[in-house]
Amino acid sequence: MENNSEKYPNDFGALAEDYEKSKNPIFEQIREDSLRPTRIWGKSTKIWLGILFAVAAWGVYAYIYQCRHGLGSTAMRNYVSWGLYISTFVFFIGISHSGTLVSAILRITKQEWRRPITRSAELMTFVSLCFGGIMPIIDLGRPDRILNLVIHGRVQSPLIWDVICITTYFTGSTLFLYLPMIPDLALLRDRMSAKGSRFRKWLYTKMAINWTGTKSQWHRLETVMTIMTIIIIPIAVSVHTVVSYIFAMTLRPGWDSTVFGPYFVAGALYSGSATVIIAMAAFRKLYHLENYITSKHFDLMGRIVLVLTLVYAYLNLNEYWIPAYKMSTYEGHLLKDLFFGGYSSVFWTLQFGTVLLPIIIMSIPAGRKIRPLIFACIVIVIGAWIKRYIIVVPTLLHPYMPIQEVPADWSNYFPNWVEWSVTMGALSGIFIIITLFSKLFPMMAIWEVEEGVVIEQDKKLAEEIRLKREHEISTSTEPKPIATL
Repeated sequence: MENNSEKYPNDFGALAEDYEKSKNPIFEQIREDSLRPTRIWGKSTKIWLGILFAVAAWGVYAYIYQCRHGLGSTAMRNYVSWGLYISTFVFFIGISHSGTLVSAILRITKQEWRRPITRSAELMTFVSLCFGGIMPIIDLGRPDRILNLVIHGRVQSPLIWDVICITTYFTGSTLFLYLPMIPDLALLRDRMSAKGSRFRKWLYTKMAINWTGTKSQWHRLETVMTIMTIIIIPIAVSVHTVVSYIFAMTLRPGWDSTVFGPYFVAGALYSGSATVIIAMAAFRKLYHLENYITSKHFDLMGRIVLVLTLVYAYLNLNEYWIPAYKMSTYEGHLLKDLFFGGYSSVFWTLQFGTVLLPIIIMSIPAGRKIRPLIFACIVIVIGAWIKRYIIVVPTLLHPYMPIQEVPADWSNYFPNWVEWSVTMGALSGIFIIITLFSKLFPMMAIWEVEEGVVIEQDKKLAEEIRLKREHEISTSTEPKPIATL
């Protein structure tokens, strides 16, 4: 008979032995609930994918139109050369911090409640980086020259720093998503051997990379996961810091600020964690994971988002209060436009509607219930995108030296159909990847959830033993021995 103590590591051995020997119904239920969505492709899923592919196809058409007719087919001109595309780029990179926050930070601090939600957070990081990374390329008039940035790029340029950081972060995040999936991929591979499509069996077999669950394999997986967890956090912080440098190291009123680094990181964590809550709610409802993603998870995540929103509000105040106090000539023009001019209604709606309102909602326990928390997080995510737009566009419309002898409409900017179509196509691409991923792979890390069950059972057993011993000591009638020297 095979020795299970050699096949599994100490922290997972009890779980594996219990499952193999007794077919524990708890573990079988976890596996069934997790794998059920991968076996069902309902009519609604096909309709949903059809709509997404149609929107994505229209976005591709709009981008081809832009390539053929140049950037003049967009609303961008000499004043605003970064518009909707770069605003969306910064937004997507910010959302990518969701996986770092929930999976890496909660994993390294050993928060047990993280187990059912880590994979959805890691997936959000992966997909947002996929499309966030291509938005600057879409913004180029000659995307065929993108390699010149690498071949002839200068290390002094923040753009090169951005390329290096985002490429490194994307590689690390892809590994961070894939590594914890290996045991679950092996489970899918074994279950596909009985029935299932040839493609799926081939896919799971290749991705499982000969995983058999030996003790050495578990040890290597745990070691690599620990290393990746430690590495991915500073990389994620550096990425959005470097994204802020693209703005902060440019001599423009509104961008020339030392607070942009921590401000962008805080904004990324604040919007990314809100996105995780929305993803939690969606997968919980669509795939019937109510027994695993509970109201406790929403309450704890709500507390995290509340803290991050308070930090973001503090840095947001610093971004505007300090220049507003001085009201220097050029920044004064920009701030007057934001406070009282054409962008004032959007600006003040952002401050009160997407920062102050979520703080009020999440500060009370009732506001961290599922429905009000989802509402607050949707407001945060929408506000985060609009905030990026406010950072980019009004600043470009207020240069130190106005451009001379240009058409009057160049001093205004609003995205046209090409920009909206391409951006919506990119957003559809994100939803396509998320949908296909959830239909091919479990949205919970099955082995982590099962391990959590074992840990919880061990805690209960230890507590029962402790209470039993205390009871035996209290009811014992034997005289205690007299201590002697």
